[in-house]
This record gives sequence, C-alpha cells and structure tokens, in this order.
Amino acid sequence: MLLANVRQCLTRDDAQLAMRLMARGASSELDALEAKLRDEGIDAILDDPRLRDALVEQAQAAHATFPLFAYVVVRHALREAGEQDRMLADFVTAVLLHFGVRDRARRIREHDDQVYDTLASLLADAECSDPTRAFLVRAHLGNYALWLAGLFPDYIEARHHRRGGPDLDYYDEMGRRGYQLAAAHRLAAQHGVQPLFENAAERFGRLRFALNRVSDGILFRHHHSPAKLMRQVRDEARWVA
Repeated sequence: MLLANVRQCLTRDDAQLAMRLMARGASSELDALEAKLRDEGIDAILDDPRLRDALVEQAQAAHATFPLFAYVVVRHALREAGEQDRMLADFVTAVLLHFGVRDRARRIREHDDQVYDTLASLLADAECSDPTRAFLVRAHLGNYALWLAGLFPDYIEARHHRRGGPDLDYYDEMGRRGYQLAAAHRLAAQHGVQPLFENAAERFGRLRFALNRVSDGILFRHHHSPAKLMRQVRDEARWVA
C-alpha cells in the first residue's frame, strides 16, 4: 500500500538545494531562507512559489532528487487548483513515484503475479474473497485511474475519439469509485488511511486536473492540439476559481 510520506523522506540536502535555488547566489537571501527553515520548518520552503519555478528553469535543479522535484510541482499544481491539503499532495506524489517504476502501474504490489491492463479488470476483483487483496485492488483502482488520467489525458481523449475508448469522465468516475471502495474497507480504518481515501475520492476531479497541469506544463509542454486546448478550457472553467 502506498504511503503519503514523501515529505518525511526529504533530507537536509534536499532543503539546502531548494534554498540555494531560490537564493540565486544571494547570501542575504540564503540566510533569510535558513532562518525561515529553522522557524517554520521545511513546509515553508517547499510551499514557496519561487521553488517550483527554480526547479523547472534553473540548470542547477538537475541535481534535485526526484522526490523533491515531484512533490514541489505536484504541491504547487494542487494549490493553484484550490487544493491546500498537504497530505493529498504527499499521496499524489507517492503515486507518481511508485507508478513511474517499470510495471508497477499494472500490479497491485511489486511482485504480484496478476497483471491488470484495464480499470474494469481491477473493479471486477474489488470484491474478491481475500480481504487484503480486495483492499489493495480497490486502492490501486483509484491510483491507476489518477495516474493515467492525470499524466496522459491527451492519449485518453485521442483514443476515445479514434477508437471509442473511455473518456476522461470515465476515468474520473472509476478513480473516485476505487477510492470510495478502499475507504469503505475495514483495512482502511485499521491502517489509518480511511480519511485519506475519502478525501481523494471526494476531490478526485481536482487532483486529476492538477496532474493534467503538471503533464501539460512539464512532460508534454511542446504538444499542442485543438483537443488539448478544449480540455484545458473546460477544466479550468470548472476547477479554477
């Protein structure tokens, strides 16, 4: 089961690099950021809007760890979409980090024999007799839908129009359903993740929209199409206040 613990895994070196990137060589600014870190903690550094821009634009940012980079871009995308919950930012980042490793998106755990290629196949196993497996399948349904629809919305829309595949609304509904089912499982309460899954279900569309912005602005920023523009306009009208 994925844990929302990316921030806990960040190191002093991550914080130092973040502050150097924002200071841009100014010793007085670095001193001010060091004081801010001491007084307010690392969240005050991670939430600084200058950090996201620095990680994307500065050459020195190539030294950033993937957890640092991923958390910051996800956190700021979520905040811009109106979502302030750090736990959700932590969780969404954990999904990206985990699913970015070969084949993990298609398996409910690293060495599981069963491979899932569709959301429907995951939903079909959500009520299996093994309670642990049922719980993991439900959570994975939400995670898989969020990862696919969040990072690859244009692929989903193109496949929908060309081949009649599911559209983004289907992924939103299936992802929401997966998290709802996971939250309702007794193991969610036992492991203390019931509120997390409930929040992820309730705000799934906003989480997906924030990841779309990460995808559009970083992963596929040179890809342009009328369909992409229409999606962006539609979603921004819905999710941006």
